[in-house]
Amino acid sequence: MDRIRKIQHQGQQVLLVDCSDSNAEEIAELSDQLREVVTREPQKSVLLLADFSRSKLSRETMERIKVAAVFNRPHLKRSAWVLTGNIPKPAHSTVEKFSTREIPIFGTRDDALEFLVKAG
Repeated sequence: MDRIRKIQHQGQQVLLVDCSDSNAEEIAELSDQLREVVTREPQKSVLLLADFSRSKLSRETMERIKVAAVFNRPHLKRSAWVLTGNIPKPAHSTVEKFSTREIPIFGTRDDALEFLVKAG
């Protein structure tokens, strides 16, 4: 199964980055791949869901996520992360500040999907 794939939720297309149960190296590689996928999409068009449930991250991985977040920003309509307490709040805040965008955190994939597809 592809870790980066388009899914449908309530009739809307969402780009899912499934980083769940991944190690730091796998997530770093996914971050690089994601940048290539998202930057091919029209500006302000992508609903992006990154699921980091039960994953392991390193400092280097967070740096790669920050870079991807900056490049992806113009193409995103809205984004959300699923976290299960595995990423410290300061690390998440650093990504938000570096990319100059808000990335809401949810405890489940369903809650994140609901947020992404809501009107507004």
